Amino acid sequence: MKHFSAQYIFTNNGPPLKRGIVTADNDGTITGVEDSGGNLDERESVEFHNGIIIPGFVNCHCHLELSYMKDLIPPKKGLAEFLKHFRTKREEVAENVSSTASRADNDMCRNGIVLCADICNTRLTFDIKKKSRIKYINLLEVFGIDPEKADHRMNEIKQLSNIARDYRIPSWIVPHSAYSLSLSLFSLLRAETESNKITSIHFMEAEAEKSFLKYHDGPILESYKESGLAIEGLETVEDHASAVLEEITPSGNLILVHNTFADRTTIKKVKKRKNLFWCLCPNANMYIEDQVPPLDLLIEENCRIVTGTDSLASNDRLSILEELKTLHTFYPWVPLQDLIVWATLNGALALSQEKEYGSIQPGKKPGLLLLQDIDLHKLQLLPESRVTRLM
Repeated sequence: MKHFSAQYIFTNNGPPLKRGIVTADNDGTITGVEDSGGNLDERESVEFHNGIIIPGFVNCHCHLELSYMKDLIPPKKGLAEFLKHFRTKREEVAENVSSTASRADNDMCRNGIVLCADICNTRLTFDIKKKSRIKYINLLEVFGIDPEKADHRMNEIKQLSNIARDYRIPSWIVPHSAYSLSLSLFSLLRAETESNKITSIHFMEAEAEKSFLKYHDGPILESYKESGLAIEGLETVEDHASAVLEEITPSGNLILVHNTFADRTTIKKVKKRKNLFWCLCPNANMYIEDQVPPLDLLIEENCRIVTGTDSLASNDRLSILEELKTLHTFYPWVPLQDLIVWATLNGALALSQEKEYGSIQPGKKPGLLLLQDIDLHKLQLLPESRVTRLM
């Protein structure tokens, strides 16, 4: 049995506890949460820390298998250029997938991530996930704009799904993005995923997506042409709202990832879809488009926000804390408690894992983290803020 206390405990099950006590079994299961009212008596068995105790982080969007692509793609060139470089570099240096992914998994664990929704295009990270301290959920990603290849693409991803099932890692087939699937592939995907518990899609990551969907022109089309992927007679959804409301399964939770160029009209339309979560990966957005999502707009529209890291192809670190620091830099008025809820409880809800993760309550095993070097008077993150795993 272990007992922890700190200046504050954010349980996500009520207001912050000042100098409260969390008790946990050696395996990390919470057995008790005590509100001391701020008057902590000295107890020999209690570890007291100068910081804030929070539940473990939930990463709602990652590409572990792309860890070998760190520093290979030039930043701030826009999504179309990113995709062009990505296709080239992915073929050139793919032999380091396993070793770099293993290091990234270890780094995420040290950075306090306990639960992760990971995008997969291959099986190359499955062995790593099976042994990891992090609980992974595989989101098996399908894409293809050529309608004649839709059946082939669907068969490929179903084969990957069968392999994932053998590994007994929770897995769901999901679309890549509105701009990267033909209507034929969307149709096949919807039939295959009608009972999904979790679906995600890269959503409004670049302004160029809107023009491509509406007019089949612009930088994304040029990127397809340069990569030899453009075809005559493209058939795509007309806009992002159509993708969500007409093409994606209505069952389960849907995580919209990035939202860098989300607008109020689209937000209001897609909110007709139930069980919707909005995943922010601001460091990747800065890396690719040099812009952060409109967090103020998402808050005004009462969107349920979660956080992700994206991949090392578009980020320097796989750290949820670093994502929160970036959000705090651009939106310093957002309370720290809200940031922590997005990165913990909301993420657990989005991934249907709230019975174990996301809040510090008896019976749960959420992981315990210590936020240090915080402005404890204003309860704000600082550039030097860091996180340490307690359990």
